[in-house]
Amino acid sequence: MASTYTTFRHPILAACAWAVAPIGPAIAQEAPAEINAEAAEGEADEIIVQATRSKRRVQDETIRVEVLTREEIEEKLLMRPGNISMILNETGGVRMQVTSPALGAANVRVQGLNGRYTQILSDGLPLQSGQASSLSVLQIAPTDLRQVEVIKGSASALYGGSALGGVINLVSRRPGERAESEFLLNATTRDGQDLTAFGSTPLGEGLALSMTGGLHAQEADDLDSDGWADIPGYDRWTARPRLFWDGAGGASAFLTLGAVSEDREGGALPGRTTPDGLPFPQTQKTDRYDVGLSAEFPIEGLGLFQVRAAGLSQKHRHRFGAVTEDDRHETQFAETSLAGDAANTNWVIGLAYQEDRYRSDTFSAFDYTFRTPGAFAQVEHDLADDLTIAASARYDDHNRYGAQFSPRLSVLYRPEPWTIRASVGGGYYAPTPFVEEIEAAGLARLEPLSGLEAETAETGSLDVGYARGPVEANVTVFAANLRDTTRLETSFLDPVGDNDRVRLVNVKGETRLRGAELLLRYRWRDLTTTGSYVFIDSSEPDPSGAGRRDIPLTPRHTGGLVIMWERHGEGRIGLETYYTGRQALEDNPYRTHGSPYVHMGLLAERVLGPVRLFVNAENLLDVRQTDRDPLLLPQRAPDGKWTVDVWQPTEGFVLNAGVRLKFGAGEDH
Repeated sequence: MASTYTTFRHPILAACAWAVAPIGPAIAQEAPAEINAEAAEGEADEIIVQATRSKRRVQDETIRVEVLTREEIEEKLLMRPGNISMILNETGGVRMQVTSPALGAANVRVQGLNGRYTQILSDGLPLQSGQASSLSVLQIAPTDLRQVEVIKGSASALYGGSALGGVINLVSRRPGERAESEFLLNATTRDGQDLTAFGSTPLGEGLALSMTGGLHAQEADDLDSDGWADIPGYDRWTARPRLFWDGAGGASAFLTLGAVSEDREGGALPGRTTPDGLPFPQTQKTDRYDVGLSAEFPIEGLGLFQVRAAGLSQKHRHRFGAVTEDDRHETQFAETSLAGDAANTNWVIGLAYQEDRYRSDTFSAFDYTFRTPGAFAQVEHDLADDLTIAASARYDDHNRYGAQFSPRLSVLYRPEPWTIRASVGGGYYAPTPFVEEIEAAGLARLEPLSGLEAETAETGSLDVGYARGPVEANVTVFAANLRDTTRLETSFLDPVGDNDRVRLVNVKGETRLRGAELLLRYRWRDLTTTGSYVFIDSSEPDPSGAGRRDIPLTPRHTGGLVIMWERHGEGRIGLETYYTGRQALEDNPYRTHGSPYVHMGLLAERVLGPVRLFVNAENLLDVRQTDRDPLLLPQRAPDGKWTVDVWQPTEGFVLNAGVRLKFGAGEDH
């Protein structure tokens, strides 16, 4: 570990010094200037939230919506051009948790809630399927994102059963008045490569077109030489054209098509075996195609009529050692709504239908079709200039889990410079076979599902924010009570054979989470310093029946400090430090709790006209889980996994560098 860090220390510092050296004199020569608060507020006025249906400014939303702007997205783009994991993982209260160490799959946990409860949307559409797999997030490149919206806590009142824990809405870039294009080339010291391209152009008559594509590759790497890939390999291509139309009187429409093809491989490397002496390659082939439509038309005397629709088909070929599983996931979605306002009241009413279908060529006993027609309504009323109350509700008639009612009530109070929000809500989740352990090990050892109930939750939060001049602060306290959550339990254990079986059951008793988030930000000239801290106290019924236990893989304390200097048209340099505290582990023979660790990164970018050169050093301290314990289990687990859960980084120190080329409307001179 030490030798790796020493090898790259001097090149990193030299590269950062090279990137910043031409900028340094400009800092020294700059005359003192005060923060223009009005200009900053005016810029914030342009951030319109898409995920809440009301389309208000972010500061006017009754529920807290965290919005990552294009500037923040570009910072993370330079760190991880191939997917959005870095964008999400470094958002307070949001954590990327690896679910399959063999393939690197990860899901998104919001405020400690399991990743299956988080709904991922693209421009408000479920283009990653209604219940996205853990690889979906790793197959979305951030190249064409304009902003990322994060709603924490139950959003089932807005989006149904897949949004029990929250919503992440990925909003695409819209074409400007002139044609523009952008290209990015990136390479890493772990044999990873990325090539992405974005282009857009107006077509006239209110039409505009954008196109995004990418090629991504990674070589499998066994860092501790145990024969198991610590970094999975993959080859992936993506393509997404979008067509935009803006008509007279506020009418607009949006059409998108998407395609992803990926071959991913990990597990035991060729010629190597697991502790039982047998080979165990783990691979996944993915082919995904989707289409989405969103349109709105003003109707005189009634309001704004909106229609949204989406279709998705994705085929997988999984390999778990000697077992191959072929399957297909399909989602169809349609929604119509009418929105209007009267006096101080805004309202939305609508109807929705979603169908999620799963078919397995190998294990047909797990096939399911979920059909969910629903109706929803939302009302927001301004009681005063600084006081707004909002209520929303949704009724879903699920064909498998019956009628489900999901309410939400929120209040916003804005006595300048303070912002106070309170929100309570409830929701549900329709269980499927694909809990984290099954995504990692496959269906071969799972018994057919029987007698499951829908998982339900009530969540609440109180949010207090302060913003004046260069200072921004926010404190949030939150809580969640969940019932009938599902988990695996061993149904049969063969001490000498390979006939172990597991089953999925509802947990008796409540799962509880209580926590708080703190955010502090200070801006001085071109320097922004951001500090964050998240505390989560979580517990669930112990599987042994002996009281309660901490929820595994949920750190009680996490925090971060980010210092970023940026000047438009010249460059940026930043230092990030993140702390992850002690966390409970499950079924780990080497330890019961993960040790705290610190993750540090250093980023620099230099702008030279249309050319941007960047270098990023990730995990400077070379923290690696396999430096402490093996990743492989001594024997295969009853559910079929060969690895312990990931609680620390597995890839160690990584340096990546590349170039971005921007032409047209987005070009900097």
